[in-house]
Amino acid sequence: MKQRLLKSYFSGIIDTSHGESYKNIFRYFFPELITALFLYSALQLLDLYFIGQIKSTAAFATNGVTNTFVQFIVKIAEGLSVGTLVLVGRFNGAKQDQKVGDMLVASFWTSVFVGGIFFAAIYFGAYHFFYLYRVPENMISLGIPFLKLKAVALFISFVYFGFLGFLRGVKNTRVPMYTFIIGGIAFIIADYLLIFGKLGFPELGFFGAAIAQIVQYSVGLVVALIYVFGDKNNRKYGIELFSVFKNLTLVKELIFISIPVILDKATVAGSYVWLARMLAPLGAVPLASFSAVKDLERFALLPAVALANVITLVVSNDLGAHDWSGIKTNVKKIVFLSSVMVLSILLAICLFAGPIFSLFDPRGEFAWHATYVFPPLAILVYFDLLQLILSAALRGAANVKLVMWVRFFVCMFFFVPVSYLFTKLDIPNPLIRFILIYGSFYIANAIASAIYIKRFRDGRWKVKQLEDL
Repeated sequence: MKQRLLKSYFSGIIDTSHGESYKNIFRYFFPELITALFLYSALQLLDLYFIGQIKSTAAFATNGVTNTFVQFIVKIAEGLSVGTLVLVGRFNGAKQDQKVGDMLVASFWTSVFVGGIFFAAIYFGAYHFFYLYRVPENMISLGIPFLKLKAVALFISFVYFGFLGFLRGVKNTRVPMYTFIIGGIAFIIADYLLIFGKLGFPELGFFGAAIAQIVQYSVGLVVALIYVFGDKNNRKYGIELFSVFKNLTLVKELIFISIPVILDKATVAGSYVWLARMLAPLGAVPLASFSAVKDLERFALLPAVALANVITLVVSNDLGAHDWSGIKTNVKKIVFLSSVMVLSILLAICLFAGPIFSLFDPRGEFAWHATYVFPPLAILVYFDLLQLILSAALRGAANVKLVMWVRFFVCMFFFVPVSYLFTKLDIPNPLIRFILIYGSFYIANAIASAIYIKRFRDGRWKVKQLEDL
């Protein structure tokens, strides 16, 4: 069976009769890569570098733990945004302009309500969050005001993503891109000025990073608002933000359609929250190392993230044409390309791990730890790459619920108990304990990948129809 699988894989890589050409794949790939690099990873790594110059391991670790949790909540906001996109797109396609406007109103108030609940819970429960994480006391004192500032940014993000969902739903992808770019530039400027106290601004250090994120989402939201209410082409939608009580049915529909998306997105993000929780008792140095290792691994995976978007695009088009051979060939080609690119980046980081991690840790307090644990974990990252591409392909083939439930059950019934078990076993070497706990996340991805491969090989994915979305 293994020989047949490998033979099929290699024959797909060189297949010129089915699927997209490598030229076309790269044509789709580069815009996705540039977007992912400059709008997401570059900002995160630059922020880590700035915080690293503060030369405080506790601050670096606190930032990592907090951002992991914040990203989990942001995925919920993104899920609501996707639900808004779907419903707005449906009404826009049916030329029901008033329904489009009503949907934006429903999305706005849903975002305000859900975002307000999370804001209140995080703002007033900041101490309990860090207490449950069992982090050192110095991290708790640093983290409480930092997390409260992040709660403000989160509330704004819910409203902001709601408007982005509306814009994408009416087929306007240009303005959302502009909001990301302008907001990202505002973040970089504010991050630098507020952390280091330049150009007359107060030197806020670690806390400047949290305020910079408030600035980022606020600027992005303002740009979106100016376009939505300032462009005369949007007047036909009759948008009245304070007509919420006319749209309770749409609110229910939005929540209903968003739940599967939220569950899917939150499962992966929640895995990192759990991972940080399992590593927290090891102390500030392992937590700081976790933050640096995680973000560099995410950076290495950028080509796979971009190619995952490409495979969803091409598979969804091949699905409509019932081009089953083309779908399988495209998957094999993109797995091959992403493997070459991601593994090359990981190898480069491994070879220069010491100098790279020292950029985030000038004092050398946790760089040695990250340098030690990164290479063995980098080997396991391949399983994350594999599940990323295969799950994206299955989504494109309308197997959305399968991906959602596989991720959920593998996380809940393998990753969570196994990682917890490693925290309880008597493992004298803390570095080995760290690798085992972190590595269990990637082994869970390997299990998910095996299920996805089986799905493709047994042919059942072909009969799934669009109503499964």
